[in-house]
Amino acid sequence: MKFTAALSSLLLAVPAFAQTPSGFTPSVNTTLDVYYGTQYVSPGLVVKKSVTQTKPVIGVTNGTLTGKYILAMIDIDGSSGGKSTTVLHALLQDWTPSGTTQNGTAVLSTKATGPSSYFGPAPPAGAPPTHRYIFLLHEQPANFAVPAAHQSAVSSRFGIDWPKFMKDAGLSAPLAGNYMQVKSGDNSKRWVA
Repeated sequence: MKFTAALSSLLLAVPAFAQTPSGFTPSVNTTLDVYYGTQYVSPGLVVKKSVTQTKPVIGVTNGTLTGKYILAMIDIDGSSGGKSTTVLHALLQDWTPSGTTQNGTAVLSTKATGPSSYFGPAPPAGAPPTHRYIFLLHEQPANFAVPAAHQSAVSSRFGIDWPKFMKDAGLSAPLAGNYMQVKSGDNSKRWVA
């Protein structure tokens, strides 16, 4: 009995783990399920570049989603012109419940290819050797449109300031998030003697 009470107290004292990297804003505690084929992405997992070249399957476990949603995928370790910046790998709207499941995940789907279509990770050689790609799922406001102040970042894909984008676009805090790591180079090939 004492052991059970002590264990319960300890579990209640442990903070929820963020599903986004330490220091990234906004922080999210609910996991967005992300699948590349049969590869499930647990937060922080290192995933082969070759696996990530097509749009993932996304959804949630232990939750019910009924509306429309926006998915952002952002490389927070990108660079442009020798300077560190973010790279927008996807900004896709109109995600809705598909009515299907994958390994217990209630899958969302979209036919939208914008405002910024999906393109898979391809971190260049150099520093940092591993890039972090963050997935954020937001409720989609009625009449959603990319704010004028962010049109350039969305079309060029460089320098998206996600907290400012959220504010200007009227997005609420993310419902769920996740992130993966991908190493530079083609880490899907094996050296053959």
